[in-house]
Amino acid sequence: MPRERYETLLLERAHARRRWENRPAVDVRLADLDHEEILRTRAGAIEKRRISAGTSTDIGDILDRLGLRRDGVITQAAQILFGTRFLPDYPQGMLEMGRFRGTKITGDILDNKQEHLHAFAIVREAMAWLDRTLPLAARFPRGQIFREDRLPVPPEALRETLLNAVMHRDYSDPGSYVAVAVFDDRIEVRSVGALPRGVSAESLSGSHRSVLRNPLIAETFHRTGAVEIWGRGTNRVVEECSKHGVAPPKFEEQAGAVYVTFRAPIGHGADPGHQVGTKSALSRDQVQVLEASRDPQPVAGLLRLCGRSDRTKFRNQVLRPLLDGGLLEMTVPDRPRSSRQRYRTTEAGRKVASES
Repeated sequence: MPRERYETLLLERAHARRRWENRPAVDVRLADLDHEEILRTRAGAIEKRRISAGTSTDIGDILDRLGLRRDGVITQAAQILFGTRFLPDYPQGMLEMGRFRGTKITGDILDNKQEHLHAFAIVREAMAWLDRTLPLAARFPRGQIFREDRLPVPPEALRETLLNAVMHRDYSDPGSYVAVAVFDDRIEVRSVGALPRGVSAESLSGSHRSVLRNPLIAETFHRTGAVEIWGRGTNRVVEECSKHGVAPPKFEEQAGAVYVTFRAPIGHGADPGHQVGTKSALSRDQVQVLEASRDPQPVAGLLRLCGRSDRTKFRNQVLRPLLDGGLLEMTVPDRPRSSRQRYRTTEAGRKVASES
């Protein structure tokens, strides 16, 4: 056997038995974990039929079933997946998010946020931040009367990239982290740490070998249905960009980190260009708001109606254009943030909403 092959086999054998994620977590008890997240994981795995429906709701039993607790000892994989306390022992549970004016990191910082979170929360928080930060563009699909609002990069591709970042990182480096940076011309997702042995940045855009650096962490995500097919995460990113009509991202490994760069015109203060003169210029959410608000409605009810969760973005993207266009009015105009505030469709709004 060639010496290089022999050494590779030794490394793989050691990795299987003494991976970082397999080791006991430092000063972590069951009470220190996010029990709600663990129960959500159980429910998702049962729904996907990747864990028995009879699995106990006891937190320790769930961890045992997922291989995240061994002989009563909580593993570091469990800490990364469900931890609630990361400092001082687990600084690598950090998410950085930044919005920069221009095309360089030396430009003005428009937004900067750092959080220490478990892996599931990192994906959710990063997606919520991107949803608040990225501009919403509009187009009119052929043959449709409703405007289609969409982000410059498909959300599915961004989510898949973040999932890959949290599943396949090298957590053994306490200085590692996940970063999301938005510039005027691109979105970057950066994961500090080199690619696994046998995987190159060039191969990620095509068929490539699936190397699970953290099998326990990856398997837990797989059980919930967050990821479906091993080794196709980056391929799905490319496919989603193709369906969205944008260029695929560039995968790079440099200075000890993996970069996934989506080129897209972001631009500071980009305006989606709302027009509110006719029904065909309204988004589906705006039409729903006008139709529902024939009887005055609170913002919370309108949020639920449209399936939205970000109140600020809903006000700016949906309600504000309707108010400015005279299609919607406030019942308490002198106190916009009043708890008694309701939104009511005006006569002009009724006419627009009634268009066939």
